[in-house]
Amino acid sequence: MATKAKKEVAATTKKDAKKVIKKVEVKEPKAKAPKKEAVKKEPKTVKAVPVKEVSKKVVVKKTPKVVEKAEVATSLEVSSEAETPKAEKVVKKEVSKSATTVEELFEAGAHFGHVVKKWNPKMKKYLWGAMNGIHIFDLEQTVSGLNEATKALTELAGSGKRVVLVGTKRQVRQMVEEEAKRLNIPYITQRWIGGLITNWKQVKQTIDRLNSQKLKRETGQLKKYTKKEQVLFDKEIARLERIIGGISALKEAPEVVVVFDTHKEKLAVKEASSRNITVVGIVDSNANPDLVDYIVPMNDDSAKGLEIVVRVFGHAIENGLKSRKEVSK
Repeated sequence: MATKAKKEVAATTKKDAKKVIKKVEVKEPKAKAPKKEAVKKEPKTVKAVPVKEVSKKVVVKKTPKVVEKAEVATSLEVSSEAETPKAEKVVKKEVSKSATTVEELFEAGAHFGHVVKKWNPKMKKYLWGAMNGIHIFDLEQTVSGLNEATKALTELAGSGKRVVLVGTKRQVRQMVEEEAKRLNIPYITQRWIGGLITNWKQVKQTIDRLNSQKLKRETGQLKKYTKKEQVLFDKEIARLERIIGGISALKEAPEVVVVFDTHKEKLAVKEASSRNITVVGIVDSNANPDLVDYIVPMNDDSAKGLEIVVRVFGHAIENGLKSRKEVSK
């Protein structure tokens, strides 16, 4: 009886255990389901929060950028307005000086030489190189040569040397004439007169003829001639004035020749060098620098570059003339 009772108890306990296990197994998935739903809902809330934060951050970043641009614009306007008068002052100071800079020469186009095929090999040391078939000058050497030439002109003019400006090229003709008249020094702008240095006596006779004819016309001594003869005298005076009018005040041969194109004025350079007369000149890449005492290697076709050189040379001669007057006083 005891054994049966034990068996029944064991059977009942097994059944109860199975029921409990089933209940547990059934309850476990129900308990897990809400956890999965909670997990799914959590990322939704997490995604919603950063979106709002990003939108807020974007708004915050945009507003300062607009303010920064406005501030930068106003600051640039103020700085430009403040700097403009300074720039004008700097330009005025540079123009008034008797020297020039590499930047000024570069802007004027003084660094361009001639075509590579038409160069003179003796100018190699003054050239930086070639670009697109055109030689380029080393402007640092140009500035140094210009400074040496200005010092020499100041000393020569101060010592009483007779300086003649020679510029027959179309680009520089008017500038040379104006500068020479301002300084009251002789000049040649039409063509070089052959024998001006080597055959000075003959040229002096032509100059005297011009001066005498002008004097006679001013005093009325030519009125005794017929109208046809007076017209011929006027034509002669006009022709001589055009050729040698710039050197009509010369009483002796020039001692310093300033040439603004040594290649075109070969005759002037040869005559001066043959008589040991100082030659100051602009030498382009196609010219011979051997006959020039003070070389300024640069482009001799640039109107702006020639204007700079005329200004600098004129200022140097003016300083020399002023120093001579002060010494004489």
